[in-house]
Amino acid sequence: MITNFLLEHPWMSPVALALMVVAGPVLGRWLTDRPTAARWLLGASLLPIAITTLVPVDRQLEEFCVVQWALPTPSRVELMANVVLFVAPALLFAVITRRLLLTVLLGTGLSAAVELVQALIPAIGRSCDTTDWLSNTIGVLIGAMLGWAALRLARQLRASGVSRLEP
Repeated sequence: MITNFLLEHPWMSPVALALMVVAGPVLGRWLTDRPTAARWLLGASLLPIAITTLVPVDRQLEEFCVVQWALPTPSRVELMANVVLFVAPALLFAVITRRLLLTVLLGTGLSAAVELVQALIPAIGRSCDTTDWLSNTIGVLIGAMLGWAALRLARQLRASGVSRLEP
C-alpha cells in the first residue's frame, strides 16, 4: 500500500529528503536545549520504521533473502523511501547522545536487525534484502551528518553568546 502510494507520487521521497537536509540542522539545534522533546520525537520517528518493515502483509515470499547491491536514486522509489526512513531517527539520536559514531553503529545495526527479523519470520510476508539495509544505512549516515551540523551550530551559537534559539 505504501509502495503503491510512493509509486504514484515518486517526487515525495526526494522532497522529504531535501526538506530534512535543509531543516534538520536547525531543528536539531533547537532540540539540543529540549532533550525531552527530542526523545519524544525520536520515539515517534521510529514508528514508521516499525510499521513499514515489521507489520505483517498478506503475500507469499518467493525468496528467503535477496542479496543484491543497488544504490538509491530518485527513480528508485522504494530505495529512496528506505533512505528517508532512517534520516530523522539518526539525526535525533545524534542530537540526544552527541555521539555520532554510536549513532551510525546503532542505526546500521537497527537496519540489519529489521532485515534479520524479516528473514527469520517469513510469516510477516516481508522480504529480507541487502539493498534495503544499504539504503537504510545511507539514511543513517545522512542523519548523523545532519546531527553533526546541528551540534556544530549549537556550539557556534553558544560561543557567540546565544544560549537558546526561540521559535
